[in-house]
Amino acid sequence: MAGNTIELTDATFDQIVHNCEVPVLVDFWAPWCGPCKMIGPVIEELAGEYAGKAKICKLNTDDARDSAVEFGISAIPTIILFKDGQVQKKWVGLTAKKDITEAIDSLL
Repeated sequence: MAGNTIELTDATFDQIVHNCEVPVLVDFWAPWCGPCKMIGPVIEELAGEYAGKAKICKLNTDDARDSAVEFGISAIPTIILFKDGQVQKKWVGLTAKKDITEAIDSLL
């Protein structure tokens, strides 16, 4: 776990994302991705702001290819918001923090 974010793997994805009663935000990223590094601090901020209200997760697509394929990740960063295991919203590329917080707030 980096800060308040939860590091997902293919093995933990279903358990953490699909069996969760609060909204779950997953940042699909890779260490070599420049835009992923730019949005990383925003993801960390969200993890702190939503602690106890939503789960904020990161999934390294280089290490968790099965999950990336399952959700059709063809460009990173891709951020997907889940509720009750279902995709609620998906953003591809750099995304404004305001857009993400509005989507999470609508599910709380």
